[in-house]
Amino acid sequence: MRTIQIGHSPDADDLFMYYAIAFGWVGNTIAFENQALDIQTLNEMALEGVLDISAISFGVYPFLAQEQALLRTGVSFGEGYGPKLIKKKGKTLKKNFKVALSGKHTTNAMIFKIAYPHARIYYKNFLEIEKAVLEDEVDAGVLIHESILQYDSNLEVECEIWDIWSDLNCQNLPLPLGGMCIRRSLPLSIAIECEEILTQAVRVALKNKSLLSKMLLERNLVRVDSKKLEHYLNLYANEDSISLSNKQLEAINMLFKIGFDNKLCPQILDVNDCLIPREYKDFRNQ
Repeated sequence: MRTIQIGHSPDADDLFMYYAIAFGWVGNTIAFENQALDIQTLNEMALEGVLDISAISFGVYPFLAQEQALLRTGVSFGEGYGPKLIKKKGKTLKKNFKVALSGKHTTNAMIFKIAYPHARIYYKNFLEIEKAVLEDEVDAGVLIHESILQYDSNLEVECEIWDIWSDLNCQNLPLPLGGMCIRRSLPLSIAIECEEILTQAVRVALKNKSLLSKMLLERNLVRVDSKKLEHYLNLYANEDSISLSNKQLEAINMLFKIGFDNKLCPQILDVNDCLIPREYKDFRNQ
């Protein structure tokens, strides 16, 4: 049995979409060894080609497209919601305010930089951002993952990243946040099989949502209670996470174009050229 190294973030939607495999609910001929790491660490590891498969921010993909293909499954998009720029209540932000972001290559960092080009950026683990704002280490911070659901009562939202994205794309496209990539050096037949297994894992997770959520909570694998977990999964781990739709593909292409136009991405890509060519399997079986 072939072993595949896979990385995902420790936030609830990534855990939910992967753990049908960890719990043995999806039978397969591939053994997955998983690591749960913060998203910027995963972005950096993907740039270095450390893992076979990794969760990534869509914002980093243009930097690693030559070595990594995109998977169609395990995706998270915002639809009227997403990361939040927060500050202390009543605080007025100067033009060059200090801000904490969750990583240089995250999607929210790309969009933030376009809207606030003069801000002084400090990169932190996403779990440390709220504290940094409360202790005046920075003037503001962008919250991601479950942090958007509940934060200290002394904080308020300055801006929604979704609103910036909406002004930039002008087409009411969903906000591409996170996806998964796979090393191009893997045999194509193995890559296709991995995508099929991971896609099935998301389907099985959604079909057994209540049971899987209960098991994650019982094992203390998530950082929120049952009510917040359900709300968070409704946002980021839903039917739209199973396989990229045409609208989602259009949104990713728009993100790549916006990033390139603002000199934050090295190249314009067509996401359709970055996906695993699944037709290879049909051709091989003929």
